[in-house]
Amino acid sequence: MDFVKRTIELALQNVEEGGRPFACIVTRDGEVIAESPNLVAQTSDPTAHEEVLAIREACKLLQTEHLLDCEIYILASPCPMCLGALYYCSPKKVIYVTTREDYAPYYKDDRKYFELETFYDEYSKSIDKRRLPMVQQEEVDSIKVYQRWRELNNQSK
Repeated sequence: MDFVKRTIELALQNVEEGGRPFACIVTRDGEVIAESPNLVAQTSDPTAHEEVLAIREACKLLQTEHLLDCEIYILASPCPMCLGALYYCSPKKVIYVTTREDYAPYYKDDRKYFELETFYDEYSKSIDKRRLPMVQQEEVDSIKVYQRWRELNNQSK
């Protein structure tokens, strides 16, 4: 199977069904483990990106949170949320078919704090300079959650 062509077909089918133009396939040893189109429009869930959904499905099937021996095919270079998910699952390789610059003339995301062209710059800013309003509300007991996790998981200092 040509995984790049399958990724394109899955995304195109999603567009024809009213979804967004993105898809992801997770493979291992030349076999498809999981695949998903972007389901944000269909589910009204802004986290229902194709990478997140396919990674969830693959991890559940393989009963692991690490996809070290998998390759992941995506139609477009990942958004920041999906890039984070890709780093967390640590696949052997990610293969993307198009870049943001390639599809920019045809597709635009319309989020209040998110423009694809400038979003990655937000990460390098200090929290108080980011567009998304964020404040820390400290609570002394909050650290107890992490202390308890360390106790239960035999983690040394």
